[in-house]
Amino acid sequence: MSERPTARATVLVVEDDEAIRQGLVDALAFEGYTVLQAASAPAGLHAALGGTVNLVLLDLMLPGGDGFEVLKEVRRVRVDLPVIVLTARGREADRVQGLRLGADDYVVKPFSIRELLARVEAVLRRVRVGGPADELSELAIPGGLIDLARREVRYEDGARAELSDRETSLLAYLARNADRAVGRDEILQHVWRLNPSRFQTRTIDMHVARLREKLRDAEDEPRVILTVRGKGYMFGSSPGTEG
Repeated sequence: MSERPTARATVLVVEDDEAIRQGLVDALAFEGYTVLQAASAPAGLHAALGGTVNLVLLDLMLPGGDGFEVLKEVRRVRVDLPVIVLTARGREADRVQGLRLGADDYVVKPFSIRELLARVEAVLRRVRVGGPADELSELAIPGGLIDLARREVRYEDGARAELSDRETSLLAYLARNADRAVGRDEILQHVWRLNPSRFQTRTIDMHVARLREKLRDAEDEPRVILTVRGKGYMFGSSPGTEG
């Protein structure tokens, strides 16, 4: 059996069908996950926003509200909480809407438990719950240091800035490829794990803008995350210590 690096993660199952919900809870618990459950949109949203949850399995057709609205609110409050949508609504328009609202994956019913568990593990491995963000542990920047393992920026003047999981993963990917410009499609595919040919978004540019604020990286003359016109983004500082 393969090693389960995400075994201590907490998964929230939001599903109104009791048989499906209990089957998911039992399968996840057997794999070593801590499992929370909710049977309605309000209860699911409350659990997602109020507890220590590392990933949400979210049905779309729920009593008390629409799953898309739950996803939208989760993304507004906890932007980097991974969400896998589970639904019988397999139309392309529904899948596109779910991805545009920030779903990390979209699984259409009926599905196999083995496939779903593999997707859960893949998403959690990507955000690296409870573990170091990347094989690089530190990145040197002007006036400070990015600690990828602790997901924070430490400045020489004593100030600190916290990084989200996605911001950390984005920085790590750019740093690993510091010798070249990385295109938005490549970032979307390797950091967000989305198919760039089927999903267009400005979320990468928004993440870069937020990162530049946290890194004190001037928008008009950045030194850490450089914009390469027509190509994408490039890490402009030298990677530091490797873990």
